[in-house]
Amino acid sequence: MAYYEKCIEIVIEQLNKFKPEKDSPEEFVEAASTSLQALSPQKRAFVLEVLSGCLRYRKILAIVVDAFYVRDGRLCPWADYSLFVVICYLATFQLEELGFQLFCNIVKSQPVAKMCKFLGFFFNPIHLCSWVKDEWSLIYETAHVRENWIDPLMRWQPEIQELIKQLEGAPASQSLPPKAKAKVTEPKEFNLTIPKPRAIPVPEPVPVMAKPRPVPPSTYQLPREHQQLEMVRRHNRRKAEERLLRANTEELRCAMPRSHGEPPVQDSKKKPRLRFPPRIQRTPKLTFYRPDNVPVKLNTAAILREGALYQRQVEKELQRVDKLVDGAGDFSEFLKWQKKMQAKDREEQLAAGECRRLQGKLSHEEAVLARQHLVQENKQKADHGKQETAQLMFQRAERRLQEERSMKELVQQVLEAQKNVKVAQTKLMKGRQQIVQEVTEESRELLQRSAEEAKEEQRQRCKLIFQLRALETQPTRKGKLVDLTQIPGYGLEGEMSIVELRERLALFKETQQREQEEKRDQIIRGRRAKSQELQNAVEQISLCRAAMGRSATLRWEEKVGAAAPPAPSRDERVLELRRRIEDRAAERRRQGALLRGSAPRAARPTPRAQLEAQHWLKLEQSRERRLRRLQRGSARGPARRLEAA
Repeated sequence: MAYYEKCIEIVIEQLNKFKPEKDSPEEFVEAASTSLQALSPQKRAFVLEVLSGCLRYRKILAIVVDAFYVRDGRLCPWADYSLFVVICYLATFQLEELGFQLFCNIVKSQPVAKMCKFLGFFFNPIHLCSWVKDEWSLIYETAHVRENWIDPLMRWQPEIQELIKQLEGAPASQSLPPKAKAKVTEPKEFNLTIPKPRAIPVPEPVPVMAKPRPVPPSTYQLPREHQQLEMVRRHNRRKAEERLLRANTEELRCAMPRSHGEPPVQDSKKKPRLRFPPRIQRTPKLTFYRPDNVPVKLNTAAILREGALYQRQVEKELQRVDKLVDGAGDFSEFLKWQKKMQAKDREEQLAAGECRRLQGKLSHEEAVLARQHLVQENKQKADHGKQETAQLMFQRAERRLQEERSMKELVQQVLEAQKNVKVAQTKLMKGRQQIVQEVTEESRELLQRSAEEAKEEQRQRCKLIFQLRALETQPTRKGKLVDLTQIPGYGLEGEMSIVELRERLALFKETQQREQEEKRDQIIRGRRAKSQELQNAVEQISLCRAAMGRSATLRWEEKVGAAAPPAPSRDERVLELRRRIEDRAAERRRQGALLRGSAPRAARPTPRAQLEAQHWLKLEQSRERRLRRLQRGSARGPARRLEAA
């Protein structure tokens, strides 16, 4: 029994050294095998086999031992944790190989009370068939757990229960030598001094407190500033809600211009809003500012550029007068023809814009019809897709059954392969031990070689250090005499001494300074002449601006009253597009009524139809405003050309 007790102690000691966060089980077993070389081969093989098994199945063994400490082993010390792990491993995996008698000897070599309590907990049939089986099945396959571990433990139940009874009766049967009756200690009271009774103190008079001032009511009232801020906050919130409601009802119309006096179109179903008096629209007055009153700061380039422009205009006007004196023709007929052609082009542009607008409306109607056709096609595609999904679900179920069959076959193959793991493990252990021995021998040789090389290198370094120190001790010349008046004599052209070089540099700086002063005087004279020229140019520009401003104002006042908006032109393309739009709208209403299954109601149009009508009404109004703007611009064009001429 002492033999097995020693083996179990070695295994427990090695398990206490194992740290799963840092150590690997294989490397730890190899290190343990090298440290247990002093043991006999039989004892060493038993210790390594139990140690490797405990590390391999540490997860399922930890489940049983942790539950034992939670339930029945609350009073057991945690230092015996590794002992219970070893006993659990021997009972689960090595009971048939060791034999029941050898297992009994191992158990009896340990503390009897602890073994009795742990075996009673572990071999309880209720525990084995319930939570132990379920927890182990989470790690391994259920069939493997039941056949290889649970069923063998259940077969050993009668022998284990008999062993537990023997362990329970062992302390009672042991005869202990009678002990001498010890003398009972009798406690004695402490000899303490009895305290004297305390005198009753005289009560102190209760001080009378002065009546405090009452708390002013303003302490519990909010200041007026808070009330004013609350009123402003409510007003701003109400204003924001009104703006949000207006933005939601008039969405998608923010880019449409609207005349100032025109009220916004509202839906009949929506709630009435607050109506405010319209703002007074002040008509902008045409004010003409004289160029002399505008303070404009011009740089030199702008002044010269504007002076050259006015000079060219004066030269062109003189040339034109000379040509008229010589008998050249006038451009009045050409200007009339040009005005007529521009009006014709403008009418064509307006007609083209109207065609584009109507084409957009027509494309909108066609898009609505296409959307309705697309809804019908989507319904048909959805029915077809449901049928395809049903077929795919059936195929998926068949594929899943085939996968389950293949998984069962794979599990059986894995179970068969696990039976041969122990034989391969022993072979692997022997091979690794040989490799470890070879590696240790090679490492020793390498360490010896490296030590010899390091010693040789240290000798060489010492020699070099001695040589460098000997060189440093030799005396050296640190100073050198220099004659600044002596020429170096390198044979170069223009060689001179340092004193001569300094004199020449001083003369060169004096000449350079005189040249800079002369250039500065020239620059100052040139700037003064240029500023005088710019002043003359600015005076001439102000005179030209005043004259051209007066002439442009007179021409503009003459042209504004004469311009009148021409009547809008009628185009066959526009009429044809309007007719097609009406046909498409009627077809869309019929198609929508068929889709809803009810006839369209002409008396109560839908909100969407009202929004579309408002949208197209806004487009019509904006088109008319753009037409009037173009007509005003056409009247201003000739005036600008005359100003440029």
